[in-house]
Amino acid sequence: SDDFCMYENPWWYEGEIFDCDKINGYHGFVYLITNTCNGRKYIGRKYFWSFRKKKGQTRKQRKESDWKNYYGSCPELKEDVKELGKEKFTREILSLHTTVGKCNFEETRQLFVNNVLSEALTDGTPLYYNGNILGRYYRKDYFKGLC
Repeated sequence: SDDFCMYENPWWYEGEIFDCDKINGYHGFVYLITNTCNGRKYIGRKYFWSFRKKKGQTRKQRKESDWKNYYGSCPELKEDVKELGKEKFTREILSLHTTVGKCNFEETRQLFVNNVLSEALTDGTPLYYNGNILGRYYRKDYFKGLC
């Protein structure tokens, strides 16, 4: 593959490194990031493209997003990445999607299917960094931890 697509700590998809030439017609993906030090996880979604209107322009321009070096929007996760280093995290693409709608739906489905708000590690720490689903369902309402 092209050198321009080499990037640090790459995303994996179906057991292979995911690079630029695999984007094809996809708009985005649902992913799982795992902290290999403590086993904590984060499920999210990311788009390959951003669409921006430049000042004075009428048409939106398609620009590649920062997907290659993205580690989620969660402050707690980003803090751990900064502290421990990127190499302590695995990044896996769970599914690829051709539309925003399908991508968003699958992210939400994965969050519920994996019980991200209620699963815990053996010491009672939340297994997932995700603190809410859709800004509507919050960990505090569903998390039992160590009783």
